[in-house]
Amino acid sequence: MAITAKAVADLRAVTGAGMMDCKRALEQADGNAEAAVKWLREKGIASAAKREGRAASEGYVAIYQHLGGKIGVMVEMNCETDFVARNEEFQALAKELALQVAFSNPQWLKAEDIPEAVLAQEREIAANQARNDNKPEAAIPRIVEGRVKKFVEENCLLTQPYVRDNSRQVGDLVQDLRAKLGEHLIVRRFVRFKVGQEA
Repeated sequence: MAITAKAVADLRAVTGAGMMDCKRALEQADGNAEAAVKWLREKGIASAAKREGRAASEGYVAIYQHLGGKIGVMVEMNCETDFVARNEEFQALAKELALQVAFSNPQWLKAEDIPEAVLAQEREIAANQARNDNKPEAAIPRIVEGRVKKFVEENCLLTQPYVRDNSRQVGDLVQDLRAKLGEHLIVRRFVRFKVGQEA
């Protein structure tokens, strides 16, 4: 069944969970709001989302080198407490994210970080490609939306397919650990260096 934007917004208002989590919960629950709340609670997402406003000022910086030092990555992950910052799973996830950055070379952390000018250019390119492929004019907005969505997913770390399991997004790993540890966790920033590459 089709999940409406209003249903997603209503579920988000009740649980405090993110839009994508709410949409996924409604899909899992075939649109049933009560079942979706239950699904979010079982995953630990609803309760973890309530902690979003808490300060995540502790953390860990993971460093990864690839190709004998030709590529280097640093990822900063933050959490609420020093106890979690020293947690092996927390540090292991930060290292996995550094590996992800080395292999997939994301340009931004999340969709909101992409400059509007870049998105406008991608929309224009997608529209022109569709016209060059003789797609019907009425179908072009939908084609553009799909191509821009794919561009965002491939170029933002949190929406990229995870290199070890491309059925999952990187953000799912963060969400799973957030639910497991019961603490507000965020990926603060990352940087990727490649020998000989312009900054």
